[in-house]
Amino acid sequence: MLAIYLELKGSLVMIKLRYPLLFLLLTGCLTLAFYATQPEQPQQADYYPAGRDINDFAFTDADNKPFTPANLKGHWTFLFIGYTFCPDICPTTLADMRSVYDQLKKMASNSQVVFISADPQRDDIPRLKTYTAFFNPEFKAATAPHDKLFPFVRNLGLIYSIANQGEKDYLIDHSASIVLINPKGKLQGVFRPQVVPGEVPRVPMATMLSDFSRMMKLAGY
Repeated sequence: MLAIYLELKGSLVMIKLRYPLLFLLLTGCLTLAFYATQPEQPQQADYYPAGRDINDFAFTDADNKPFTPANLKGHWTFLFIGYTFCPDICPTTLADMRSVYDQLKKMASNSQVVFISADPQRDDIPRLKTYTAFFNPEFKAATAPHDKLFPFVRNLGLIYSIANQGEKDYLIDHSASIVLINPKGKLQGVFRPQVVPGEVPRVPMATMLSDFSRMMKLAGY
């Protein structure tokens, strides 16, 4: 291999000296050929090549069972936060995920959708179960007290805050992004929403599917 490399390098040097224009064309073609064989980068998603570690956590899922990092291992997890009383972002996102769920399963049969409630006070287990099952019985849901939930959400690069918590019908401001967790249980990327004045922030599903495909290839899956 070394001899071949040296021979090729020597040939290029000779070409550069004798035929500078041809040398430029050859090096340009080689550069284009190199980049043409590389997987395309995601269009809009934030991508973490090595994956980011997710801190340990212990929640309760909609089947009243523990939900821990073990539930993420072996799956491509599309996870987002919200609450069942959400008037716009959550039902829109769940409906969008329902519309592409079959495509996700075809792209990666170990795909799963996880809804994390940021409203443990009102989102009890039966309500979580009913809410997510309305969109798709296979969708998973979990929640936890705020002292466990908030560090987890921050660890993913997301955020939520409760406005007027003392009122009966309080609202929760929360991220509209969808995070992608790889089968090793690491944060692989974040799909960001498009924000259009007067419209509900939402992650464009076509772009998400395209970026998911690219991230799987980049990550070696």
